Amino acid sequence: MDETWKSDLERWLAPFLCAFRHKARARMCPVYVSGLIGAGDRKSVQPMAAREGEVGYDQLHHFIASGLWDAAPLEKALLAEADRMVGGADAWLIVDDTALPKKGEHSVGVAPQYASSLGKTANCQSLVSLTLASREVPVMVGLRLFLPESWTDDPERMARARVPEDRRTARTKPEIAIEEIDRVIASGAFRLRPRRFRVRLQRAFPSGSERARSAVGGGAVATPERLSRRRCSDFSRRESRKAPQIPHP
Repeated sequence: MDETWKSDLERWLAPFLCAFRHKARARMCPVYVSGLIGAGDRKSVQPMAAREGEVGYDQLHHFIASGLWDAAPLEKALLAEADRMVGGADAWLIVDDTALPKKGEHSVGVAPQYASSLGKTANCQSLVSLTLASREVPVMVGLRLFLPESWTDDPERMARARVPEDRRTARTKPEIAIEEIDRVIASGAFRLRPRRFRVRLQRAFPSGSERARSAVGGGAVATPERLSRRRCSDFSRRESRKAPQIPHP
C-alpha cells in the first residue's frame, strides 16, 4: 500500500489534533485512526500498536480505554469541517439509524434488537446518526449510542461498563435525534443552516411500528418543528425561524 496516504490523513486530522489541546492525545489519535483504516484484518488495540510500531500497547490502550477529554472542541471542529466540505443552502441534515451486529454481551448497549442494516432483530448495538449531505457527498457529524431497556433498567451493568452517568437515563431514538439536532444548531458552526431535515427514524423499529410513525410525524420526511411537536415541545420555542414544510417524496 502506498504510504503517502498517511501524510494526507495527518493533514486532514490537523484541525482535530489542535482541538485536543494535549500533545500525547494528539500523537495517539493519528496512530489509532490509521490503524482502523489501514492494512490488517484485526482492528483491536494490540495488533494495531504492533503494526504501527510508533507507540506501545499500553499508551494506545490508555488513549482508547482510560483517557478522558472534552468532546465538545472535537465535535465543533468536525461540524466546521463538514460545513466547509458540503455545507450551504442546499445541504441536508439526515437523521438515521445505524446498527452494529455483535456476538457477545459486554459491549455497551448490545442486546437483541432490530438491526436496520440486517432488516431483522439481531444481537447488536444501535446508534442514531446525523449526517450533513450535499449532492452525493455525505459527512457524518454525529453518532450517539442508544441504550435499550435491558441496559437502562440495570444500573449495575451500566456502572460496570462505565457508561457516563449523564447517559444512563433511558432515551428513545427520536429523543436522541432531537438532542443531536439541538447540539448541531446551537454550535453555530454551519455558515448557512440546513433548510431541510430528512428523517428516517422509522428504520430503527420493526416495520409498521406505531412508535416509528409517531416519531416522524406519520411519514419519512419531517421538519424540526414537526419532530418537536411530537417529541420535544421546547425545541420549536428555542428555534425562532420556521423551516419550510417538505412534501413527502
